[in-house]
Formats: sequence, structure tokens, C-alpha cells
Amino acid sequence: MYTQNTPVHINLWHKDFWLMAIANFFLSMSVYMLLPVIPLWLKETFGLSSQWIGTAMAAFGAGVFALGAFCSYLVQRFRRNAVCMWAIIAMMLSVGSLYYFPFAPLGVGIVLQRLFLGATFGLAQMVLASTLVIDTCESFQRTEANHSASWFSRFALAAGPFAGLLIYRQWGADAVWGSSCACALLTIVLIRLVNFPFKAPEEGVSMLSLDRFFLPQGFPLFLQLFLMMAAVGLLLAQAVTPHFFLFLMVGFWIALLAQHYVFRNAEIKSEAVTALLLLIAAQLTTLFASHQSAADILCPVLIGTGIGIIGSRFLLFFIKLSKHCQRGTSQSTYSLAWESGIAIGYGCCFGLFSIHARMAVLTSLALTVMSLALYVLFTHRWFLKHKNR
Repeated sequence: MYTQNTPVHINLWHKDFWLMAIANFFLSMSVYMLLPVIPLWLKETFGLSSQWIGTAMAAFGAGVFALGAFCSYLVQRFRRNAVCMWAIIAMMLSVGSLYYFPFAPLGVGIVLQRLFLGATFGLAQMVLASTLVIDTCESFQRTEANHSASWFSRFALAAGPFAGLLIYRQWGADAVWGSSCACALLTIVLIRLVNFPFKAPEEGVSMLSLDRFFLPQGFPLFLQLFLMMAAVGLLLAQAVTPHFFLFLMVGFWIALLAQHYVFRNAEIKSEAVTALLLLIAAQLTTLFASHQSAADILCPVLIGTGIGIIGSRFLLFFIKLSKHCQRGTSQSTYSLAWESGIAIGYGCCFGLFSIHARMAVLTSLALTVMSLALYVLFTHRWFLKHKNR
């Protein structure tokens, strides 16, 4: 079978699922609105070097892995919604610490803050996206539930930075920290509105486990997605205007429509290849556009369309690669590749190419071309050979 569609079940979209999908949006938005603001704030307010800024932004990508091995134990030992809410409270404390910055030597302090924020966000997202979302739906709806809920966090990648930059320019950094905490608090409220039945813990659960954390057999897909998102992170790090993220959102909507109408019965290889070609087109436009105003509109639309298609398709790849009891693990592995790729790319742009924006775009282009070659020559055939669904 070379075409794979996600069935649509109207009865999936009941109140509890809507609440969890919107909670997923606000959880991601609370982190993404910091993405463009923290580098600007550190540079404009404290004059921190680009190398420290890059290290801090990349530290978030390392942090998302920090607590994943404990995820299975925690959701078995405690109520899963409580684990998610406590992780979000820890996120709020981390963001709140920025009010008192610098609370340590300048560079070290922000690196530790980003590392801790990444760890707590990683745990919260693992529990919410891989466990709480699918707890609100029937077993035959779970693929669609994962697919639909992931779009809410994808939209937050545009809405969060857009809101963060507007707030920062209008009211300053403190208002951004407050808005981020407000989004996190709203996520907790939405989770509290859903009644999750108690589930008896399994016996003999190990404190450290790859369950709900990382899918070892999915490593080629993880590496492929990581490389693509690192290329995107290099591009996003250069976006410092709200309108960029507004047009990025337009690209996401185009990708969503394309999935339903353009790729509905297309061969699955066409989606990833088309998406990567769109990213290459965005990078070439950035490098060689003669009219900068047109490029400022076209590039984010192309990027949004490309990563919107990639995100949806690769999430389904991870799910279809997993066994029946590994759905949550596949979702977490996908999220790890997505978040760490963006963070590492973002950090590298500041740490390595702070005064060489063109070199950052060329590096992004090289990564995208390499990703395209890897996908066409290896990853696609590997997936068809190893998928379980």
C-alpha cells in the first residue's frame, strides 16, 4: 500500500478532545513565544555574546531529553494528568525566574534556565500528546487524534513567536514572561476540565525506561526529521519581525489544505519530496531574491507549507512504524526530533553564524539537500520495509 490517508471521524471532535487539543496549543505557545524574544532580550538588555545566546537556545534542545526516561514510571506511579500539570508548574517557575535574571553568572544562568525549561516542557508534552490526548478518544480514532492534535502545536510555532514579538516590542520582556506563564496556566485549567479515570499502575515498572520516551527502531526517521528541523531552525533564528510568523501561519494553512486536496490519494513519497523542495525554494529565494519585500512574504509561506507537510507525514510514519503498544512512544520520539532539531538549528545560527546570515542560509540549504538525498535514497524504502501498519 503506497498511499496512506488519515480517516476522519466526526465523533472524535467532542468536548474533551477539543480541550486537550487546545491545551496542546497553549502548552507549545507558552514555549514558542520565548523563541525569538530571549535572544533579542539577552542582546539588547545585557549585551550577552552570540556564543552564549546560541548555547542557551541549543540547551533547550538537549533539555527535552532529560526527563523522558522517567515518563513511563511517573505516569504509572502517579495520576497521568497530575504528572503533566506538575511539569507545567515547573515550566512556569522556570519562566518566572527570568523576572529575577541574572540570578547566576549571566551566560551560565540562562543556559541552566533553558535546560530546565526544555526538561519540564519535554515531560509535559510527552504526557499530554502521547497519553492524555489519546485517553479522550476510542482506540480506532487514535491515529486521527494524534494527527489532529499535532496540528495545534504546529500552529503554535507561528502564533507563539508572533505574539511574543508583538508583546515584547509593545510592553517589554516582563510582559512576555507573564504571557508565557498565562498560556501555561491556561493549559492546566483545560486539563483540569477533563475527567481522566484512575488507572491502576502496572506491577514491576522500571524507574528508567524507553517506553513513552524513545522508539529505538525509529532512529532513521528520528535522524531524518532532526536534520530537516535543524535546517528550519537556522531559518527561523533570523526571523525577528511579527509578519514573518504571520505568513508562516499562512503556509501552515496551505499545508493543511494540500493534505486534504492535493495529497489525498497521492503516493506517500510525494509529500516529503514536495515539502523538501518547498524548503529549498524558500532558501534559494532568500539567497537570490531581487525584491526583498516579495521574498519576505514568499519565504515564510514556503517554509510553513513545507514543514506543515513534513510534520504531518512524519508523525504518521512514526505511528505506522510502531507496534500497537508503542503509539505513545512513537509520538514522543517524533516530538523529540521536532523540538531538538529546531532548538539546535536555532542555537547554531547564533553561536556559529551570528554575523554571517548568508552562511546560515547556505548551511540550511546544504542540510535540506542532504535530507532530500537521504530520504529518496534510503529513508523512504527503509520505512516501507519496516512499517507495522
